[in-house]
Amino acid sequence: MAAPQKKPGENILLRHDANGVRTLTLNRPAQYNTLSEAMLDEFQQALESIAGDSSVRVVVIAAAGKAFCAGHDLKEMRANPRQDYYEALFAKCSRMMMTVQRIPQPVIARVHGIATAAGCQLVASCDLAVASTEARFATSGIGVGLFCMTPGVALSRNVGRKQAFEMLFTGEFVSAARAAELGLVNSAVPPEELDEAVGRLAGAILAKSRAAIAAGKAVFHRQLEMDIEDAYELAAREMACNMMFHDAGEGIDAFIGKRKPVWKHK
Repeated sequence: MAAPQKKPGENILLRHDANGVRTLTLNRPAQYNTLSEAMLDEFQQALESIAGDSSVRVVVIAAAGKAFCAGHDLKEMRANPRQDYYEALFAKCSRMMMTVQRIPQPVIARVHGIATAAGCQLVASCDLAVASTEARFATSGIGVGLFCMTPGVALSRNVGRKQAFEMLFTGEFVSAARAAELGLVNSAVPPEELDEAVGRLAGAILAKSRAAIAAGKAVFHRQLEMDIEDAYELAAREMACNMMFHDAGEGIDAFIGKRKPVWKHK
């Protein structure tokens, strides 16, 4: 599936680095930041680049304009009415969502506006999410006769089964406050406090050992798909490996000595 060409000078995904935090900003405001083929390709490339970049400690996903992300580009989809096209498109999107979870850096969604369908899936795929009280969330495909099956994969791994079904069956919006109650986002804050809340969360992560964060994220996502016995076996083995890290020894010694740790892996 060939990605459409971008117009000259069109930057649909913006990148900004500051103090170990890379912010990726969806930049299709006129299209409510829908996940076109080009956007998915840009996102995939950006995430793969970040995975091997030790200077990036935390990733923030943000968006320009009124919306966070309104899901797939329906006009683009209707222009290609073939099942093989749709299968390739949803596979590409699923790969990108899984890459969000597979890169070693924690990923925070900064949600300032609506997040619907695959946009809601993107929020659910991020490790953490902070929403403005003006944000709203929905798996709204059912309203156009399309059940949000792939968004449901991520949604059902964040919220309870009954709550997931309610969102998927009705397509109705839930408020940011309700999304926080359900566990879809970590917190909902007034719009003027959104950047501060995201920065505070990123700062708390930046103060910890990069090596321990990366190891812990990988194990967390792997164990979710296991039965409890296998999950404990994996976690125990990987935690023993973590104990051999320089930073673990330094952290414990600092705790015992009542001093701040000096991380090797910052």
